[in-house]
Amino acid sequence: MIGRRSGPTSGTAVVTGGGAGLGAAIAVRLAARGLRVVAADIDLAAAERTAERVGGVAHRLDVADAEACRALVAGTPDLAVWVNNAGILATGPGWSTDEATRRRMFDVNVHGLINGTTAALEAFRPAGRGHVVNVVSLAGLVPAPDETVYGATKHAALAFSVGTQLDLVRRKEKGVRISALCPDGIWTPMLFDHVDDPDAWPSWAGTMLQPDDVAAAAVALLDRPAPVRSVPRARGALARLYAATPGLSAHGLRAVVWRAHRKQRAWATENARPAVAPVPPAAAPGPKAAAVPGTAAVPGTPAAASSTDPTGTPDA
Repeated sequence: MIGRRSGPTSGTAVVTGGGAGLGAAIAVRLAARGLRVVAADIDLAAAERTAERVGGVAHRLDVADAEACRALVAGTPDLAVWVNNAGILATGPGWSTDEATRRRMFDVNVHGLINGTTAALEAFRPAGRGHVVNVVSLAGLVPAPDETVYGATKHAALAFSVGTQLDLVRRKEKGVRISALCPDGIWTPMLFDHVDDPDAWPSWAGTMLQPDDVAAAAVALLDRPAPVRSVPRARGALARLYAATPGLSAHGLRAVVWRAHRKQRAWATENARPAVAPVPPAAAPGPKAAAVPGTAAVPGTPAAASSTDPTGTPDA
């Protein structure tokens, strides 16, 4: 029934990577449904801007720090929702990512998501209620060439999210839910500096989404929980087909890349890049890196850092 809300409309929601982009859009929607929002971000100034906008609280958080995640949960007695949104992106073929960048991507995209999920479950399981929403990506459903290592982190994030939800089901903990959201490319700070990057083509292979479109889908999961939700849904089905037929996908790859590059060039021409507040000096990104709301960039690498998930994959 339209307008009906079966999910939480009170208590506190924590949004990681909440300083800008998708995280900020999710924070706005959570506040609109009555939740007190904690905008958690490694960039405290960005978190404060979101908190001021939604009447919430800002909190500096590096999601790769497990104890910091647990401390935030411990300091939030009425926690009802935890959204793992922070993430970073590095483009290029699988062999091109240096070790430091590769490790940082796994620390944020995988361990950060696990840290947030397990910390939230420490509060949710004893209470018998609570919802974790993990922003993954279509790159978690299908390999994304030239966003290869990024896609590997998203596959791990999806496997952990679904597996842990099934762990809860097996133990009959029905009041606690984990949902994985797998959106197509999103026009956020993560992609602003990649619009001219030819290796970022997977993010333009499908439908370029606006943050509020994905935020609406994320918050809708509170009322209609699902283990996995793709945005758009048809892209999820197509991604699964690609993943199930890698040989067939390889034959069509050249055409997919050509079309994606064409869309990427058109997007760069037709869409202005919004101004983005700089990250703190200590987290300033290196060459080919994007500003990162929600985590620190890896200095001096050819990677791109970011805070929400943009991906695309053929597409994510």
